[in-house]
Amino acid sequence: MTLGFVSAILPDLSLDQVFQFAREERFSCVELMSWPVGKAERKYAGVTHVDAGTLTSARADEVLGAAADHGVAISALGYYPNILSADAEASRVAVAHLKKVIKAAQRLRLETVNTFIGNDHRLPLEANFAKFRKVWPVLIRYAEDCGVRIGIENCAMYFTGDEWPSGKNMASSPAIWRRMFEAIPSAHFGLNYDPSHLVWMHMDWLKPLREFGPRVFHVHAKDVRLNRDALDDHGILATPLTYHQPRIPGFGEIDWGRFLGSLKETGYAGPVCIEVEDDTFGRTLAGRQQALKVARNVLAPYFP
Repeated sequence: MTLGFVSAILPDLSLDQVFQFAREERFSCVELMSWPVGKAERKYAGVTHVDAGTLTSARADEVLGAAADHGVAISALGYYPNILSADAEASRVAVAHLKKVIKAAQRLRLETVNTFIGNDHRLPLEANFAKFRKVWPVLIRYAEDCGVRIGIENCAMYFTGDEWPSGKNMASSPAIWRRMFEAIPSAHFGLNYDPSHLVWMHMDWLKPLREFGPRVFHVHAKDVRLNRDALDDHGILATPLTYHQPRIPGFGEIDWGRFLGSLKETGYAGPVCIEVEDDTFGRTLAGRQQALKVARNVLAPYFP
């Protein structure tokens, strides 16, 4: 396994500066964000370290050359929109850009693109599955043709009342993953596994590795702290940010030795990328870089 980070937390840095930081801080890889150039639609979105819309073969060679010069690998490209949005035009735009990201990954000779399934949060699960069956088989066939795997992150994208009642990413539980992979059994369709989301949804964060290990293409290392007093006060039907707080590895509920040991037992040998959404280190560039350094120090003993 290799230790890296998700570039979304460093929007202030250029691509070369991201690679330089990774090299100086002894990270082996980086998941590079590939949102469309423009204004972010939400926190941690809208970051563009690889512009898939303009990535020519020549530019791809330049990016690969820069990565090689710094001795840093690109673990994946990341783009996390709501593919199944209630807004049909937003969904169309997201699908079109995801195809560009897949093509960019092919040009960069990368194995993986990470994203969300999406969800129309106003509709019940079965209605969203019907939309899934129309949209996603086509996308996975396109990824297959490009020789790229799609890793779906398991965040429900349900935090505040705006995403009520079911969030904006359907792929939030093992029961749903099972149905997804039965509907699309492609070897190019898998998971970008983040254990922290299972914690705040009160699910076992180790058990799914035993069943879905071969489907785990990429891993996000993020932790979470549950506020038990708030949970006792408001209950699990409250919006999740009422009772949980994203933290960096080592500052939350997850035993990272157990998690990485279980992950290794599945045969996983891929990237583990630290994802920072922990404001306790501050929102300045220096604070966000400090969060990455501290998380690296927590996880580094488990990596060669």
